[in-house]
Amino acid sequence: SLGNPHASSTHMIAACAGEISACLIRVPTENIKQKMQAGIVEKGKGALWTLNSIFAAQGLKGFYAGFYTTLMREIPFTLIQFPMYEKMKTSLAKFRGIPTDSFWAAACGSASGAFAAAVTTPFDVVKTRLMLGSDTKGVQYKGLNSTFTRILNEEGAKALFRGILPRVMWIGIGGFVFFGSYEFSREIL
Repeated sequence: SLGNPHASSTHMIAACAGEISACLIRVPTENIKQKMQAGIVEKGKGALWTLNSIFAAQGLKGFYAGFYTTLMREIPFTLIQFPMYEKMKTSLAKFRGIPTDSFWAAACGSASGAFAAAVTTPFDVVKTRLMLGSDTKGVQYKGLNSTFTRILNEEGAKALFRGILPRVMWIGIGGFVFFGSYEFSREIL
């Protein structure tokens, strides 16, 4: 129930609020980075040039291409990861008969993050396509449902899971480091 700091609903709502706030910054930087990585901008031009070209072509709206799709990836991710992380920590402490230390919390963070990453990979693939704007032939992607359907119809379901291994690995490693550091810091403060 709300107000209970140990309730899954509290973890879910807090995680969603954090993700929405983070996306307000993350999405514009992702748009700049991905356009540079995909070679969509002129060769040899830097981040500032890319920022200016996005703004000149699309205004402020251009920086938020894929915002809702990113939320569609991040919200389910956090709805899975944070309650799962807290439940794993609690269950592990109960099983071991002692509080979960930072190492085991890191392992819980790694496992919950890796699982959430695997489940939400299709959202990540769609988000990336929307942020890039068009395919290798220059055909524009238009909206979440349209892009999802297009990938499914033209490339098959397997395409929605492209990059799943690196995604699961880096988020699993990141979860270990983040949650381990978080819990270790809590222990020493």
